[in-house]
Amino acid sequence: MKKFKVTFEPEHKTVEVSPQTNVLQAAISAGIYLNSHCGGEGVCGRCKVILKKGRVKTQSTGRISPQEKEKGIHLACVTFIEGDAIFEIPPDSRLNLQKEALESLHLQFKDDYTETPVLAFEKFKKNYCASPLIKKLFLNLGAPTLQDRQSDWERIQQELRRRYNISASGCPLSELRRLGNLLRSSDWKITAVFDETGPKKDILYIEAGDTTTKNFGFAFDIGTTTISGQLIDLNNQKVLASKSTYNKQAQFGSDVITRIMYAAKNGGLEALHQAVVLDLNEMIQKMALEQNLDLNDITCCVCAGNTTMMHLLLKIDPTHIRLEPYVPVANFFPVFKAYEADIRINPRGLLYCVPGVASYVGGDVTAGVIWTGMYESQDLSLLIDIGTNGEVVLGNSEFLISAAASAGPAFEGSGLSCGMRAAKGAINKVKINPNSWEVSFETIGGAEPLGICGSGYIDALAEMLNAGIIDKGGKFDPKADRRIRSTTEGKEFILVEKNNSASGKDIVITEADVDNLKRAKAAIFAAVSILLVKLGLDWKRIKQIFIAGGFGTSLEVNNAIRIGLLPDIEREKFCFIGNSSLAGCRSILCSLEAFHSACEVAKKISYLELSLEPQYTENYMAALFFPHTDLSLFPGIN
Repeated sequence: MKKFKVTFEPEHKTVEVSPQTNVLQAAISAGIYLNSHCGGEGVCGRCKVILKKGRVKTQSTGRISPQEKEKGIHLACVTFIEGDAIFEIPPDSRLNLQKEALESLHLQFKDDYTETPVLAFEKFKKNYCASPLIKKLFLNLGAPTLQDRQSDWERIQQELRRRYNISASGCPLSELRRLGNLLRSSDWKITAVFDETGPKKDILYIEAGDTTTKNFGFAFDIGTTTISGQLIDLNNQKVLASKSTYNKQAQFGSDVITRIMYAAKNGGLEALHQAVVLDLNEMIQKMALEQNLDLNDITCCVCAGNTTMMHLLLKIDPTHIRLEPYVPVANFFPVFKAYEADIRINPRGLLYCVPGVASYVGGDVTAGVIWTGMYESQDLSLLIDIGTNGEVVLGNSEFLISAAASAGPAFEGSGLSCGMRAAKGAINKVKINPNSWEVSFETIGGAEPLGICGSGYIDALAEMLNAGIIDKGGKFDPKADRRIRSTTEGKEFILVEKNNSASGKDIVITEADVDNLKRAKAAIFAAVSILLVKLGLDWKRIKQIFIAGGFGTSLEVNNAIRIGLLPDIEREKFCFIGNSSLAGCRSILCSLEAFHSACEVAKKISYLELSLEPQYTENYMAALFFPHTDLSLFPGIN
């Protein structure tokens, strides 16, 4: 079959593709990542490219204006290659996966937490007994003699019973096949490696010599937007390295629904699986290299994520997660060999997936509950993970009930006109003079403003409300002002003028942006409200509200309350806990007690499907105002 050469500028990257390959697929093949929040459905209009030379065929979606067509601008996902071609990728179309874009995320991984709000959480978190999931035991067996002709395997079993009081009944056939030569070449000094999670003390594998000091593991939080990982010394539970990266699956869609739909396409599941595995393996390799570790000394990984992310990691078809009656293939996963999921650690190393609860409440929530210890407290606590799914858990030692709010990616900066993730150059703090409407702001890294992240949007909304720029329904003030202008798609407020922005374009907040954010906050608030209603409780009964996720670390509580995202209760009840999913994974990796607790907690958490609750719609509609239609819930708001 004839191949066409496609070149992408300014990288000068060229790939060969088959006829009728779309430009988005060609870009992925070239290692160039484009914004494609809709998963290549031609809806979001983010993957714009400029055709400099060549022949293409484009499907019309209405997302490209006549003026853009004249400039050769096309949507990559609906533009198909019909000959050799050269494309230019504009900055706005790029999905920023660079290391410098994650500077802000590293703050939450400081070992001593002195620079993060996690410090306040130290008095609440659950501490577990140290007992790693993988244990190494050294055995000095002594050579057999004519007087001591015990078999090699029985010699190992006897020494384990004598020295460690362990009855090892099992061992892989592959290990027995090499045992004779291994023992004799290592002078009968070996290390037996055990998986501690199983009901029996079976040997996982055997190493020559004493390798007990070389026992390391990885904890990973696989988020829809970002992936965060830590390298842990299992002997002393010390965090040796931390890294974060954007989930490369974002090129196939910004939320779980679009990725599930993409997985149903021919080759889609494999592409999504390889994208996340590439991220994990890159992080594993980098962290191991920084610590001068051999990958063979990495004995296990613990991963947590929402149910869809776990299915894609394991290359399990997620189709039925989004179809009634919304049943995943599994919530509790067996222990796997890491290589089965293409994770590159010791080939005999293990992969543990934190158990989930339901289709839209996954192991990341279980890990968060484990980290907080709320499942053991007599006080009523609430865990809110403000992200794309907006998971919430309410309960104590007697019960735990959860729900997923389907908030969408707005609070992660996605799907908004000038939205971006919490990266360098993102506006994360906003102040507006109520009299002059003059704007002051801060950006992550102190860089020139490039866009607005979630915390910046919450600040901006609260300030716009206080200044009268928008009303309680989110509508713009009709009076003329140089910062408010009308466009073909409605009014917009100019937060930063183009001569002061890094992109050379105005940074604005549109009426559509306000509407998206209003719906997102309403979904989260209504989700918690319906849980309280179902249990006959009110907000005052909650003693502690844990706000999880990287987003929560920079959230201004008063502004979140002002717009109705969080309840108007005592401020000391709010506790920012950073990435509780990763922290929970770390606890599970380092403690058999935490591992078993996670299994029990996942069984204990009940799940409320909000789409089947008529009262949820009522609560959601009531929350579609700033802060709410029922102002008695917000007595501190004028």
